[in-house]
Amino acid sequence: MLDAHRSSGLLDRVGERDALEQLVAGVRAGQSRVLVLRGEAGVGKTALLGHLSASADGVRIARAAGVESEMELPFAGLHALCAHMLGRLRDLPTPQRDALGIAFGLSTGPPPDRFLVGLAVLSLLADAAEEQPLVCIVDDAQWLDRVSAQTLAFVARRLLAEPLGLVFALREPGEGHALEGLPELVIDGLAADDAQVLLDSAVTGPLDERVRAQILAETRGNPLALIELPRGLTPAELAGGFGLLEVRRLASRIEHTFLERVRTLPRDAQLLLLTAAAEPLGDSSLLRHAAERLGIAVDAGRPAEAAGLIELGLRVRFSHPLVRSAVYRAADPGDRRDAHQALAMVTDPVLDPDRRAWHRAQATAAPDEAVAAEMARSADRAQRRGGLAAAAAFLQRAAELTPDPAVRVERLLDAARAKLDVADAVSASTLLGAAELAAADELQRARLERLRAQIVFNTQRGRDAPPLLLKAARRLEPMDAAMARETYLEAIASAMFAGRLGSGPDAREVAESARASQPLSDPRVADVLLDALITRFTEGYAAAVAPLSRALRAFGEPDGGGTDLRWLWLACRLAQDLWDDDLWHLLATRGVRVARDTGALHLLPNALNHLAVVNVHSGDFATAAAQIAEVDALAQATGLPPLKYATGMLAAGRGDQGRMQAIADVALPSALARGEGSAVSGYWLFMARLHNGLGHYDEALAAARQACEHEDAVIYGWALIELIEAAVRTDHPHEAAAALERLSGRTHASGTEWALGVQARCHALVDGDESRFRESIERLGRSRAAVELERSRLVYGEWLRREHRRTDARVLLRGAYESFSRMGAEAFSERARRELLATGETVRRLTPETRDVLTPQELQVARLAREGHTNTEIGAQLFISPRTVEYHLHKVFRKLDVSSRKALREGATSLD
Repeated sequence: MLDAHRSSGLLDRVGERDALEQLVAGVRAGQSRVLVLRGEAGVGKTALLGHLSASADGVRIARAAGVESEMELPFAGLHALCAHMLGRLRDLPTPQRDALGIAFGLSTGPPPDRFLVGLAVLSLLADAAEEQPLVCIVDDAQWLDRVSAQTLAFVARRLLAEPLGLVFALREPGEGHALEGLPELVIDGLAADDAQVLLDSAVTGPLDERVRAQILAETRGNPLALIELPRGLTPAELAGGFGLLEVRRLASRIEHTFLERVRTLPRDAQLLLLTAAAEPLGDSSLLRHAAERLGIAVDAGRPAEAAGLIELGLRVRFSHPLVRSAVYRAADPGDRRDAHQALAMVTDPVLDPDRRAWHRAQATAAPDEAVAAEMARSADRAQRRGGLAAAAAFLQRAAELTPDPAVRVERLLDAARAKLDVADAVSASTLLGAAELAAADELQRARLERLRAQIVFNTQRGRDAPPLLLKAARRLEPMDAAMARETYLEAIASAMFAGRLGSGPDAREVAESARASQPLSDPRVADVLLDALITRFTEGYAAAVAPLSRALRAFGEPDGGGTDLRWLWLACRLAQDLWDDDLWHLLATRGVRVARDTGALHLLPNALNHLAVVNVHSGDFATAAAQIAEVDALAQATGLPPLKYATGMLAAGRGDQGRMQAIADVALPSALARGEGSAVSGYWLFMARLHNGLGHYDEALAAARQACEHEDAVIYGWALIELIEAAVRTDHPHEAAAALERLSGRTHASGTEWALGVQARCHALVDGDESRFRESIERLGRSRAAVELERSRLVYGEWLRREHRRTDARVLLRGAYESFSRMGAEAFSERARRELLATGETVRRLTPETRDVLTPQELQVARLAREGHTNTEIGAQLFISPRTVEYHLHKVFRKLDVSSRKALREGATSLD
């Protein structure tokens, strides 16, 4: 019957089969393919995967399947998929080889970044595919352990030019599943005619028409249901006495029919099925030894095989995953514990200690410190391998089995922290609720309060977090000074995010509280940063310049930051507030380098985002666009929230009104809803710069006023520049002068060439002092502020034209026009062109350079290749495979009309 089901399950699957056959053909031709088969249980996804495997001539197949009871074991699904390729580990770059070795428990070391593991898997699969085209099939992906699902989703999103396919079968996913957003094929039920054919083939006796109609209606063409549901009906019911099916999910109804068959089996056969369901490896030797422990005879499984429920060969395989889940869920709890106990006793404690610990924990009904401690050790091993989700699950079960209340709370808090680290805020909150009931001392209650505040900050980054973090910091002070100061830093950062929309303490109030906190005898870099921020928000901008500069430069040292590198994003932002673009570039570059060298992909998007803004500031819009594209791809691959700071700055610099409208339509309402005031201020800054570039000065003034309503770090100082220019152009001299006074207090205290250069330009705009224009150009020419330099040339040229000095004006305007055009700053370029035309000069429109023809990814690959990096090294930096690098290089050579890397190094000056 199982074979009949497989063949008949492909009735009316012409379109689906064609899609899978095209996928195989594409892989065979050297192209990457990804597909998610999505549909309800029993709809035929597994049968379609079988068809794919059978039709994949000339293509190697690698298989894995998610198993519900294995969802908490880190990298279990990934290991099953890659197990036969591990001989290729030695060919991977050392960081990737080490990361994957640690993840799979083959070696020991510090916890690997989970996305360096992803890059290693990508390299491993791509390498295997070079030898022979490869299709990886993952059934029941909804039951993959979390880190395996995330890793495979990352790999799927980085494929491009490898002869490699990834095909997943997935039940209707819950919100936020790792595979969400990948190309998918929805598998629906069979058409009515084919469903009737399949139903008739499954029923050997007479079938009443009303019963037939009801079964067809209830099953909605689901092939497994059409075969299995009638098997639970008596001949009398099939002949016309059939009652209404229970109103419940189809999967549950199918499981019920399987259970009816299981309950007809002898007791030993049922226990053997339960033990097999509790042991997902499919290891027949392990199952046999466990059965012996339970006193079950060797041939006890024959009735289950005869009933078509299981195959007991070299591997143990259930006829359908729903058989496994039905058997396990419906079992008597005592029987289930006995099965796990037997499996624990026969699982090797040296080779597979975590699976043994998991079985022991599932076999234990009452608190048991020995078992709980073993689970805690498994959590530690999982964390060292980068399996944070598994560590959280182990810690949660350890807490449940811990008899000592104080130790139980500690493990619950650790589990909640681990859940938060993997962005599972709902589970973290549940664990904190359990810890709250048994918190034994004040420190535990304070840690609990801090974790609750961190959940709010991580999930919202808006108005609700600052008061919670401040309260937690104050509570921690008398008990743990280091944790209290770290929490104060989090509270200040959250208050900076909340900004104008904050409803509780602002950054100044938090800083006042932090100033009274106990100093540390051995301060870390983050502590020095906290002290500098305390000065910034209690004593003012000027007083904070020197201590902030010292603190930020410590992050830029080769070994600076240490474990505090997670604060690099804040350091980059504060360097902008200091108008120190050399330090800003140093910190952003270091952040990207550290993230790439270590594979810390969770750090890379934020670091790249800041480096992209540096490049907008420096006039390298093409590089910024490439980095923004990578940020977007990484955010999508990792499930991180979108980062739009650089996107807004680039759109404003380019004069891209369409992109700004998209930000207004999506990002701005989201920021308002969360209470993230800094994002709102940033939006108004972008709009002010956009409209100043376009020459829409009334709109620029209105936007700049909005941006200046709150003194956000970075945003406020930059917005004053836009306000001054717009106010001068719209004949609001007093407003411009007042804004200049506020700006000068900051720029004078900063003292950098960038700061003093924009200050001089704004002075010149307000008072018409020509020497200030010249000073601005000289100072900005000694900084990285290429856009600001050309803006100074532009406004000086405009001033000269209005002074009827057309010849002098043309020189400046022509230079600004050409520079803006090369950058891609279209709004400012057009403004300069209009001014040139007004001087009487004929202006030739400039065409884009070759680098603008390259895609962002091609530009990055070309630059790295020109620097002498190999394909493997480029792939490691950009988180793509060497074959994808080669694919991009081939297109770069064609577009640039070169034929080698040597020619790229010698002739491709347009990449600069």
